[in-house]
Amino acid sequence: MSASNPQPAPAMQVPLLDLKLQYQPLKSEILAAIEKVCASQQFILGPATRELETNVAAYCQCRFGIGVSSGTDALLVALMALEIGAGDEVITTPYTFFATAGTIARTGARPAFCDIDPVTFNLSPAAVTAFIEGRCEMRDGKLVNRETGGVVKAIMPVHLYGQVADIGPIVQIARRYGLKVIEDAAQAIGAEDAQKRRACSFGDVGCLSFFPTKNLGAFGDAGMCVTNDPALAERIEVLRVHGGKPKYFHSYIGGNFRIDEIQAAVLNIKLRHLDAWSAARQRNARIYDDAFDKADLGKAVETPRALEGVRHIFNQYVIRARDRDLLRQHLMAAGVGTEIYYPVPLHLQECFAYLKHAKGDFPHAERAAEETLALPIFPELTEAQLRYVVDCIADFYRR
Repeated sequence: MSASNPQPAPAMQVPLLDLKLQYQPLKSEILAAIEKVCASQQFILGPATRELETNVAAYCQCRFGIGVSSGTDALLVALMALEIGAGDEVITTPYTFFATAGTIARTGARPAFCDIDPVTFNLSPAAVTAFIEGRCEMRDGKLVNRETGGVVKAIMPVHLYGQVADIGPIVQIARRYGLKVIEDAAQAIGAEDAQKRRACSFGDVGCLSFFPTKNLGAFGDAGMCVTNDPALAERIEVLRVHGGKPKYFHSYIGGNFRIDEIQAAVLNIKLRHLDAWSAARQRNARIYDDAFDKADLGKAVETPRALEGVRHIFNQYVIRARDRDLLRQHLMAAGVGTEIYYPVPLHLQECFAYLKHAKGDFPHAERAAEETLALPIFPELTEAQLRYVVDCIADFYRR
């Protein structure tokens, strides 16, 4: 459009996320907590960290919490604590944030991808069973991948977008074959299954991210491992300080995975508001669902489906959309922020070419990568903003 005929301004602005709206009512309390840490000059593994570890573990229905430097490092140190490394394999999903498989590879182990359930986008227990029964066998009490010779040691399901994976069957499979279960709950703190069991409480260890954009977000990077196993908790605790216990005496090699005390202080305040924020996200999801029902867009849009009885915390509200990329351009022009989680499934990423996967290997993950679009869902959105988003989508398909 020429300069003499400029594009009209959008009728409304709906950002994908605006953390300033969350910060303003908590500002004085957060600044006081930061000032308390500054006055103490105790910046590493102080009282705020211990408080956070206790409270987050209890929130996740676990006994132990170990604060770490990021969600990625939570996954990495969990793998290290379970002694997963070169020659080992970990079953996981190809449709997730890179850290899930990236941390497996960083230990020297091999990601063994299995396809997702097309409804929830989470790891499919049926696909895991098919992989084990079709490609693996027991040798000397170990599950071995016949094609690679690798020993399958663990399953790493992801509770994607805020909904617990079909975890019961996954845990049963793990027990049957002697595998560990590492829950990637980076997007799912507080999510529950139909029996009110929370993400992180099913497997051997659960891994959380407190990246600023998460439902419970820090003022930078932070994460946590939670577990019910005291021996595993102690091992992770030692690994996060270079494997030294006591200090300067190292029985094994760890890393610098400590959570920052200022981040813990901020998170302690935010944790008190988490349930209210999750309820607001659920309310926003219901408003979206209602608006899409009324828009009657047929098969052009599929809204997310929460399984019966579960607590979906909607870290993201992700639709399937026909002509997804053109729709996204239309929404951008209308002032609506969106994101694609995730445009390239992990088995097709260049860095995993050595796994020798091809397009078509995991069709549900590939289809999700081509069709999904995340809409704004953060707690402070107004009903008018949410309905505007749906109106813009309806306008796109009716043109």
